[in-house]
Amino acid sequence: MSQDKTNLRERLGALAYQVTQEKATERPFSSDFAERWSDGVYRCVVCDTALFDSHHQFNAGCGWPSFDAPMAVDAVSEQRDVSHGMIRTEVVCHNCGAHLGHVFPDGPPQTTGLRYCINGVALKFLANKDMGD
Repeated sequence: MSQDKTNLRERLGALAYQVTQEKATERPFSSDFAERWSDGVYRCVVCDTALFDSHHQFNAGCGWPSFDAPMAVDAVSEQRDVSHGMIRTEVVCHNCGAHLGHVFPDGPPQTTGLRYCINGVALKFLANKDMGD
């Protein structure tokens, strides 16, 4: 393993590394972010890019943090995922390519109709009160 990958594994921890770099999935209901309802911004745990605003978060009941839209159109990228015998749309950080989760067409119909189902371990949260002026 290269030095950069070793340092990244040490910085992130085993599970965050597996999710973001090896496309693993954390267990449902294992992330505090699935039930967090504070105002703020969810950022990529790898590169600190702003990904999702808490105002777009909703309770999907699926066990993972869910959002109806990314913070900006270019915050995330989507890729076809045919692993595990399914056809899904993978969501990755546009800046660093970290695996975040998947997007599904079963979100709130009154907004985008999308559900960005994101691994909490791929995110870090910065509350609005901590952002400064």
